[in-house]
Amino acid sequence: MTLLRLAWRSLLNRRSTVLLTVFTIGLSIALLVMVEQLRTDVRQGFYRSVSGTDLIVGARTAPVQLLLNTVFGIGTPGNSISHESLEHIEAQRMVEWTIPLLIGDSHRGERVIGTTGAFFEHYRYADRQPLELAAGETFTDLFDVVIGHQVARRFGYSVGDEIHLAHGGGNVSLHEHEEHPFTVRGVLEPTGTPVDRNLYIPMNAYGVIHVGWESGVHRPGSGLDADEAREHAHEHEPEEISAVLVGLTAPAAVFGLQRSLNDYEAEPLTAVMPGITLQQLWRLTGVAELVLRAVAILVVITGLLGMVTVLLTTLNERRREMAILRANGARAWQIAALLVFEAGLIVLGGLVLGIAMALGAIIALGPWLLDVFGLAVGVTAPEPWQWAVLGGIFLVGLLVALVPAIMAYRRTLADGMQVRL
Repeated sequence: MTLLRLAWRSLLNRRSTVLLTVFTIGLSIALLVMVEQLRTDVRQGFYRSVSGTDLIVGARTAPVQLLLNTVFGIGTPGNSISHESLEHIEAQRMVEWTIPLLIGDSHRGERVIGTTGAFFEHYRYADRQPLELAAGETFTDLFDVVIGHQVARRFGYSVGDEIHLAHGGGNVSLHEHEEHPFTVRGVLEPTGTPVDRNLYIPMNAYGVIHVGWESGVHRPGSGLDADEAREHAHEHEPEEISAVLVGLTAPAAVFGLQRSLNDYEAEPLTAVMPGITLQQLWRLTGVAELVLRAVAILVVITGLLGMVTVLLTTLNERRREMAILRANGARAWQIAALLVFEAGLIVLGGLVLGIAMALGAIIALGPWLLDVFGLAVGVTAPEPWQWAVLGGIFLVGLLVALVPAIMAYRRTLADGMQVRL
């Protein structure tokens, strides 16, 4: 305890340099903690986006591409599948429910998805949690739209507001469906998934608003007014859809149905299991995760080396201090231990400061990340292996402190021999 008190008082005497060193180590620890927290939250965000869906079926394409476009809204929509293929899927005896999705239009840069009431009934996220409405209700009219939480928050929409959809995706569209305004009928509770950034309209509405459109351009006078659209909506049911989410009566049947749909002769289809496809995605992004980790670890090492540099540069200045300690009966190994204790306190202070900075940054940036990227991040206790990593950093800090400690030990012995001579 005497050495610990001496180390603490010694650090207080050099508080400016010590605080700067602690801050440097704290920044590096904060970067490491934030990288791990964001990596974990991103993975959990992907996994929680779709739950309870056994298969996603779309046109022939790469499984990861189908998953990213259908569930996460990443990339442009690919080819569509026919309505006959949808009926073929629904006719399979092991299929309990289907959710057709038609993707293509947008509203102020956010995706507009045509679907049916089955979406709100069967779609699950996180641990099989159902979608819930924060306000309003689901479709009651052809020109109703149900919007995600982030859409309502970002644009200030509420139930009863009128909005216009744009033809095609992207942030900017030269063509809008101005003749068919939609009424916000419901606002979904936040889910922390891409659902929060989407707008959902009835499947038939997609067909109605595109009557008279060719090659992205509307022919004047060729559309339907609102009353005609409602009356003839059944005649304009879309002939193609982008994808379909499938739930089975028995999960064990998923492999057989997947193989059957992938071999479907009437139309080239791709059926993917979300969980397995996500694993493929992580294998693709694993290199990027390793690079981020490596950069964070290198920054931590740089901070520890900076601490060693500070201790080394002060050895000459502290020679008088060490001589006084020797005169008061301190042994050479005790002086070396004093430097190790000082390093331990510095590293410990950096760890505490770094964790606090990381948690503060996550709390402060959480709403912005959710609003801009739809990424739900939160403060969670580090996992056991993360505590082990932080403990390992502390031990490494003590080990690198042995360099100046050994130098101090040798100098103290040399100075003692010169005094005796």
